[in-house]
Amino acid sequence: MSKKILIIASSPRRNGNSEMLCDAFIAGAQAAGNQVEKVTLAGKKINFCTACYACHKGECVHKDDAPEIARKMLAADVIVLATPVYFYTMCAQLKALIDRTVMVYPQIQNKDFYYLMTMAETDETMFKGTIEALRGFAACCENSRECGIVAVPGVYESGAIAGNPALETARKMGAAIQ
Repeated sequence: MSKKILIIASSPRRNGNSEMLCDAFIAGAQAAGNQVEKVTLAGKKINFCTACYACHKGECVHKDDAPEIARKMLAADVIVLATPVYFYTMCAQLKALIDRTVMVYPQIQNKDFYYLMTMAETDETMFKGTIEALRGFAACCENSRECGIVAVPGVYESGAIAGNPALETARKMGAAIQ
């Protein structure tokens, strides 16, 4: 049975290194017969959560793209969070989306999570903050599992990841989803 996979490409730069990882993951996942949808946050309007909790009374006060993406997260079996690493954590676009899931996160249950990330820094230990932040979100989603991480250091300029073995790792990771 195929899985519904939602890939959230959060880089503000279209077709950048983290998005290239997404595309490799997608190629593998589709080849394995899964249904895959990629949501690119670049160009989406996602306001910051203001902690007003209007969402708990029915509907968020912001009229933007976050509720639609949250609905897609609820419908997915697998959620792939892809981000460039800025100042040793996820980019602001992904953090804003995660914060906005306050409206539904108790319902984001039984999901498999994968994390794809790139950074200019060459010291791989500097992924720690990003990984812990992503794990913190998944930990709030009951019965969710971390299933894989692809973290690529030393890529800065758009396209710098081309030819990197991590692209094949991402493809194989996607292909292994059954």
